[in-house]
Amino acid sequence: MKIVTVLGARPQFIKAATVSRALKKSGIEEIIVHTGQHFDANMSQVFFDEMEIPHPNYNLEIQGLNHGAMTGRMMEQIEHVLIQEKPVCVLVYGDTNSTLAGALTAAKLHIPVAHVEAGLRSFEMKMPEEVNRILTDRISQLLFCPTETAVANLEREGFRNFSCEIEQPGDVMYDAVLYYQHKAETIATIIKKLNLTPNNFVLCTIHRAENTNDPEKLRGICDALNEINKEMPVVLPLHPRTKAYLNSLAISLDVTTIEPQGYFDMLSLLKNCKLVMTDSGGLQKEAFFFQKFCLTLRDQTEWVELIDAKVNYIVGSEKAAILSMFNRLENELFPTTGALYGEGNAAELIVKKLKTKFN
Repeated sequence: MKIVTVLGARPQFIKAATVSRALKKSGIEEIIVHTGQHFDANMSQVFFDEMEIPHPNYNLEIQGLNHGAMTGRMMEQIEHVLIQEKPVCVLVYGDTNSTLAGALTAAKLHIPVAHVEAGLRSFEMKMPEEVNRILTDRISQLLFCPTETAVANLEREGFRNFSCEIEQPGDVMYDAVLYYQHKAETIATIIKKLNLTPNNFVLCTIHRAENTNDPEKLRGICDALNEINKEMPVVLPLHPRTKAYLNSLAISLDVTTIEPQGYFDMLSLLKNCKLVMTDSGGLQKEAFFFQKFCLTLRDQTEWVELIDAKVNYIVGSEKAAILSMFNRLENELFPTTGALYGEGNAAELIVKKLKTKFN
């Protein structure tokens, strides 16, 4: 039994680490295809090294292109891999161009697709990620949903009438945090390196095109960060694309900027920060795993259960809204919540289903 996994971006490396371990334990052969979508060493290679993910069997080295060209080039090369490897299934994660390219190529070759993190919806079709996840869901045979909300989204869209199976194993990112957090405590050096005081700094990331490509939004976020930094240090692992836009627009950012970090240092930053500000989907969940409030620098989120639990607040990109919520949450106690993302065994449940389906 052989499965091809298609990866390309940081969150997918984290998710794949848990499932790859479970696949190996179950005796399933996994062929990993790294599209190269994230090519910075701190955003790709370091994850394979730190998280003991098997190194890719294929590295397509495709990056730096527009959406259409990137997706098309990925499909062309993934097709060669699938024809040669002849897997029983193609496994994809999340909502990137790599996800859609892997799923669409497999579908055209009549190879079943399994989508981990299916059913998420932001209901904002201007987001390329929304287009990717909707199309990937529609052509997948196995839909692994992390939450009840994700299942409900698929049911509302009529997926019970399609030739697919909907499963809710939980969230593999929760698996990863549970598995790696203790290792992070012994390996991570970032808190000491930056001389940070635990529970007295803000962790922030900005990378979504809706923010980086919009000068007004990017300025609003940066103005708010500069203001917050006067009261509490702001630590910003700076995405290469965000850095390029900041430079081209001559936007001043008076916070502590650092290179994109490896997974263990990010876990350490999460564990020790006061709260999180981000436009990342994955980091919103990771903030919750560490019981940190999150300000989402977008106008919507896929993780609506976090909003309902009053641990995540959508603040958009306007300076006044960001500052208002920061000031409100600065001394709030994190509320008690239930297990929103499963029991920490999502990877095992996914592999069990794959084995039952295709063995």
